Amino acid sequence: MRSVPDRIRHAVSFEILGLLAVTPLGALVFNMPMHDIGVVSLVSATIATGWNFAYNYMFDWVLQRTAGTTAKSGLVRVYHAVLFEVGLLTVLMPFIAWYLGVSLWQALVMDVSFSLFYMLYAFVFNWAYDHIFPLPEWKIQSSEVQ
Repeated sequence: MRSVPDRIRHAVSFEILGLLAVTPLGALVFNMPMHDIGVVSLVSATIATGWNFAYNYMFDWVLQRTAGTTAKSGLVRVYHAVLFEVGLLTVLMPFIAWYLGVSLWQALVMDVSFSLFYMLYAFVFNWAYDHIFPLPEWKIQSSEVQ
């Protein structure tokens, strides 16, 4: 299981790279000022960082207890990303509507768009992170399978 410092590195790097991608893309797609999308993105990222840390810790804890390992198959990674975004969606939608002065429907469309982006981004980021920073237990399990 990953250590607390590793989880902090994971969460912070995930959010910084995500902000650098989503702010200009969101401003372009939704035809809104970059500053407004930037504020929404920054507040959302701050909330998401806390959620990322807690969620990933809980997810790995449950996975370790139920499967005996934190190694993730492709299907488990899909569940991981979808459940993460559903939890975040319920918190962020009202904030987006309030800050941007848009309807809840418009906020939902924006939030779902951001969520779809982040689901794909989370899948790719977490796959890359696991390859860059693999856990020793995965190397042992990989050699046992061969």
